[in-house]
Amino acid sequence: MACSCSAPEPKSPAPGFRRALWIALWVNLAMFVVEGIASLSSGSVSLMADAIDFFGDSANYILSLTVLSMGMLWRGRAAMVKGVTMAVFGLVVWGRAVWVVQAGITPEPLTMGAVGLLALAANVGVAIILFKFREGDSDMRSVWLCSRNDAIGNVAVMIAALGVFGTGTAWPDLIVAAIMGTLAITAGISVVRHARSDIAEAKAGEPQASAAPSSSR
Repeated sequence: MACSCSAPEPKSPAPGFRRALWIALWVNLAMFVVEGIASLSSGSVSLMADAIDFFGDSANYILSLTVLSMGMLWRGRAAMVKGVTMAVFGLVVWGRAVWVVQAGITPEPLTMGAVGLLALAANVGVAIILFKFREGDSDMRSVWLCSRNDAIGNVAVMIAALGVFGTGTAWPDLIVAAIMGTLAITAGISVVRHARSDIAEAKAGEPQASAAPSSSR
Protein backbone atom coordinates (compact mmCIF):
# COMPACT_ATOMS: atom_id res chain seq x y z
CA MET A 1 0.00 0.00 0.00
CA ALA A 2 2.63 2.49 -1.11
CA CYS A 3 1.81 6.18 -1.03
CA SER A 4 3.47 9.34 -2.27
CA CYS A 5 4.23 12.12 0.17
CA SER A 6 6.42 15.20 0.16
CA ALA A 7 9.02 16.06 2.77
CA PRO A 8 7.32 17.37 5.92
CA GLU A 9 7.67 20.83 7.43
CA PRO A 10 8.26 19.91 11.11
CA LYS A 11 11.94 19.65 12.10
CA SER A 12 11.38 18.38 15.66
CA PRO A 13 9.11 15.70 17.15
CA ALA A 14 5.54 16.75 17.86
CA PRO A 15 4.57 17.20 21.53
CA GLY A 16 3.40 13.92 23.07
CA PHE A 17 5.05 11.73 20.45
CA ARG A 18 7.54 10.19 22.93
CA ARG A 19 4.77 9.18 25.35
CA ALA A 20 2.74 7.70 22.47
CA LEU A 21 5.77 5.65 21.40
CA TRP A 22 6.22 4.18 24.89
CA ILE A 23 2.57 3.11 25.01
CA ALA A 24 2.84 1.57 21.54
CA LEU A 25 6.05 -0.23 22.52
CA TRP A 26 4.60 -2.01 25.55
CA VAL A 27 1.36 -2.93 23.78
CA ASN A 28 3.29 -4.43 20.86
CA LEU A 29 5.66 -6.41 23.09
CA ALA A 30 2.74 -7.90 25.01
CA MET A 31 0.87 -8.85 21.84
CA PHE A 32 4.01 -10.37 20.29
CA VAL A 33 4.18 -12.84 23.18
CA VAL A 34 0.44 -13.61 23.05
CA GLU A 35 0.26 -14.07 19.28
CA GLY A 36 3.54 -15.93 19.10
CA ILE A 37 2.27 -18.57 21.50
CA ALA A 38 -1.12 -18.68 19.78
CA SER A 39 0.42 -19.09 16.32
CA LEU A 40 2.46 -22.08 17.47
CA SER A 41 -0.52 -23.74 19.15
CA SER A 42 -2.93 -23.12 16.26
CA GLY A 43 -0.57 -23.58 13.29
CA SER A 44 -1.76 -20.30 11.72
CA VAL A 45 0.57 -18.50 9.30
CA SER A 46 -1.43 -15.28 9.47
CA LEU A 47 -1.14 -15.25 13.27
CA MET A 48 2.59 -15.87 12.97
CA ALA A 49 2.81 -13.02 10.45
CA ASP A 50 1.02 -10.73 12.88
CA ALA A 51 3.25 -11.84 15.78
CA ILE A 52 6.40 -11.16 13.73
CA ASP A 53 4.97 -7.79 12.82
CA PHE A 54 4.37 -6.99 16.51
CA PHE A 55 7.99 -7.88 17.26
CA GLY A 56 9.26 -5.78 14.35
CA ASP A 57 7.14 -2.83 15.45
CA SER A 58 8.51 -3.10 19.00
CA ALA A 59 12.07 -2.94 17.69
CA ASN A 60 11.11 0.00 15.49
CA TYR A 61 9.58 1.89 18.42
CA ILE A 62 12.79 1.39 20.41
CA LEU A 63 14.74 2.73 17.45
CA SER A 64 12.40 5.74 17.19
CA LEU A 65 12.78 6.51 20.89
CA THR A 66 16.56 6.33 20.53
CA VAL A 67 16.77 8.91 17.73
CA LEU A 68 13.79 11.05 18.77
CA SER A 69 15.90 13.88 20.20
CA MET A 70 18.31 13.83 17.26
CA GLY A 71 18.09 15.86 14.08
CA MET A 72 16.07 15.04 10.98
CA LEU A 73 19.06 13.41 9.30
CA TRP A 74 19.31 10.69 11.98
CA ARG A 75 15.54 10.29 12.22
CA GLY A 76 15.43 9.85 8.47
CA ARG A 77 18.15 7.21 8.66
CA ALA A 78 16.22 5.40 11.41
CA ALA A 79 13.11 5.46 9.24
CA MET A 80 15.17 4.02 6.38
CA VAL A 81 16.15 1.06 8.58
CA LYS A 82 12.54 0.56 9.64
CA GLY A 83 11.28 0.67 6.07
CA VAL A 84 13.77 -1.99 4.98
CA THR A 85 12.83 -4.10 8.03
CA MET A 86 9.12 -3.90 7.20
CA ALA A 87 9.79 -5.08 3.65
CA VAL A 88 12.00 -7.96 4.87
CA PHE A 89 9.28 -9.13 7.27
CA GLY A 90 6.87 -9.20 4.35
CA LEU A 91 9.21 -11.45 2.42
CA VAL A 92 9.58 -13.75 5.45
CA VAL A 93 5.81 -14.14 5.66
CA TRP A 94 5.64 -15.09 1.99
CA GLY A 95 8.35 -17.69 2.56
CA ARG A 96 6.50 -19.17 5.54
CA ALA A 97 3.28 -19.37 3.52
CA VAL A 98 5.03 -21.31 0.76
CA TRP A 99 6.47 -23.72 3.35
CA VAL A 100 3.02 -24.35 4.89
CA VAL A 101 1.56 -25.10 1.46
CA GLN A 102 4.19 -27.77 0.98
CA ALA A 103 3.70 -29.16 4.53
CA GLY A 104 -0.11 -29.30 4.21
CA ILE A 105 -0.85 -27.86 7.69
CA THR A 106 -4.43 -26.72 8.50
CA PRO A 107 -4.70 -24.14 11.34
CA GLU A 108 -7.17 -24.11 14.26
CA PRO A 109 -9.74 -21.36 13.52
CA LEU A 110 -11.16 -20.65 17.01
CA THR A 111 -7.77 -19.64 18.40
CA MET A 112 -7.13 -17.54 15.30
CA GLY A 113 -10.39 -15.62 15.72
CA ALA A 114 -10.13 -15.02 19.46
CA VAL A 115 -6.51 -13.85 19.40
CA GLY A 116 -7.14 -11.80 16.26
CA LEU A 117 -9.95 -9.95 18.05
CA LEU A 118 -7.72 -9.24 21.07
CA ALA A 119 -4.94 -7.97 18.80
CA LEU A 120 -7.38 -5.77 16.89
CA ALA A 121 -8.52 -4.08 20.12
CA ALA A 122 -4.89 -3.45 21.09
CA ASN A 123 -3.91 -2.04 17.70
CA VAL A 124 -6.97 0.16 17.28
CA GLY A 125 -6.11 1.75 20.61
CA VAL A 126 -2.51 2.35 19.53
CA ALA A 127 -3.58 3.63 16.11
CA ILE A 128 -5.93 6.16 17.74
CA ILE A 129 -3.10 7.42 19.93
CA LEU A 130 -0.73 7.75 16.96
CA PHE A 131 -3.27 9.11 14.45
CA LYS A 132 -2.39 12.78 14.96
CA PHE A 133 1.29 12.08 14.21
CA ARG A 134 0.68 10.47 10.79
CA GLU A 135 1.64 13.61 8.82
CA GLY A 136 4.93 14.21 10.66
CA ASP A 137 8.42 13.38 9.41
CA SER A 138 9.32 10.01 7.92
CA ASP A 139 10.00 8.52 11.35
CA MET A 140 6.55 9.52 12.65
CA ARG A 141 4.93 8.33 9.45
CA SER A 142 6.62 4.93 9.71
CA VAL A 143 5.22 4.50 13.23
CA TRP A 144 1.72 5.37 12.03
CA LEU A 145 1.98 2.97 9.09
CA CYS A 146 3.08 0.16 11.41
CA SER A 147 0.00 0.61 13.60
CA ARG A 148 -2.37 1.02 10.65
CA ASN A 149 -1.10 -2.14 9.00
CA ASP A 150 -1.41 -4.04 12.27
CA ALA A 151 -5.09 -3.11 12.63
CA ILE A 152 -5.77 -4.11 9.01
CA GLY A 153 -3.91 -7.36 9.60
CA ASN A 154 -5.97 -8.21 12.68
CA VAL A 155 -9.24 -7.85 10.76
CA ALA A 156 -7.76 -10.02 8.03
CA VAL A 157 -6.78 -12.72 10.55
CA MET A 158 -10.35 -12.91 11.83
CA ILE A 159 -11.67 -13.17 8.27
CA ALA A 160 -9.14 -15.94 7.65
CA ALA A 161 -10.36 -17.76 10.78
CA LEU A 162 -13.91 -17.72 9.45
CA GLY A 163 -12.66 -19.00 6.10
CA VAL A 164 -10.70 -21.84 7.67
CA PHE A 165 -13.68 -22.75 9.84
CA GLY A 166 -16.04 -22.79 6.85
CA THR A 167 -13.81 -24.60 4.37
CA GLY A 168 -11.71 -26.82 6.61
CA THR A 169 -8.62 -25.91 4.58
CA ALA A 170 -5.59 -23.69 5.16
CA TRP A 171 -6.10 -21.57 2.04
CA PRO A 172 -7.94 -18.65 3.70
CA ASP A 173 -5.13 -18.39 6.26
CA LEU A 174 -2.47 -18.54 3.54
CA ILE A 175 -4.19 -15.94 1.37
CA VAL A 176 -4.47 -13.50 4.28
CA ALA A 177 -0.83 -14.14 5.22
CA ALA A 178 0.19 -13.33 1.65
CA ILE A 179 -1.82 -10.09 1.75
CA MET A 180 -0.22 -9.12 5.06
CA GLY A 181 3.20 -9.82 3.62
CA THR A 182 2.43 -7.63 0.63
CA LEU A 183 1.20 -4.80 2.90
CA ALA A 184 4.47 -4.93 4.82
CA ILE A 185 6.51 -4.79 1.61
CA THR A 186 4.60 -1.86 0.09
CA ALA A 187 4.53 0.10 3.37
CA GLY A 188 8.27 -0.49 3.74
CA ILE A 189 8.88 0.90 0.25
CA SER A 190 6.75 3.96 1.10
CA VAL A 191 8.72 4.63 4.29
CA VAL A 192 12.07 4.21 2.48
CA ARG A 193 11.02 6.74 -0.17
CA HIS A 194 9.91 9.24 2.49
CA ALA A 195 13.09 8.67 4.49
CA ARG A 196 15.24 9.35 1.42
CA SER A 197 13.38 12.63 0.96
CA ASP A 198 13.96 13.62 4.60
CA ILE A 199 17.64 12.67 4.45
CA ALA A 200 18.14 14.68 1.25
CA GLU A 201 16.39 17.70 2.78
CA ALA A 202 18.46 17.46 5.95
CA LYS A 203 21.71 17.24 4.00
CA ALA A 204 20.68 20.16 1.81
CA GLY A 205 20.13 22.26 4.93
CA GLU A 206 23.57 21.52 6.38
CA PRO A 207 26.02 24.47 6.26
CA GLN A 208 28.44 24.14 3.41
CA ALA A 209 32.07 23.66 4.33
CA SER A 210 34.05 26.80 3.83
CA ALA A 211 36.34 26.72 0.86
CA ALA A 212 40.01 26.15 1.62
CA PRO A 213 42.09 29.35 1.31
CA SER A 214 44.08 29.53 -1.86
CA SER A 215 47.86 29.29 -1.45
CA SER A 216 49.85 32.47 -1.98
CA ARG A 217 52.23 32.60 -4.85
